[in-house]
Amino acid sequence: MTCPHLEYRDRADDRRFDEARAYCTVADRFVQPLRADICNDRYDLEHDRHCEIFLEHAGDEDRDEENDADDGTEATER
Repeated sequence: MTCPHLEYRDRADDRRFDEARAYCTVADRFVQPLRADICNDRYDLEHDRHCEIFLEHAGDEDRDEENDADDGTEATER
C-alpha cells in the first residue's frame, strides 16, 4: 500500500520537471528517491513502520476527526 500522503508532481512554482517527482503532502516538500521508496513500500520498507514523517503525523487525522465530532462539525479532508 502506498502512503496516502504521497503525490507525484511535475511542477513547482514556475518550474516544470521532465519527470514527476515525489511530494509529501504532510511535510509539504519534495522528497528524495529513497524516501519515495519508503512511501511506495518498496524493498521490504513500509511507510507506516519506517517513515518518521508518517509516524509523526499518524494520529493527526484521528484527532482532527475526534475534535470535529466533539464540535458537531464534519471532519475536514486533507
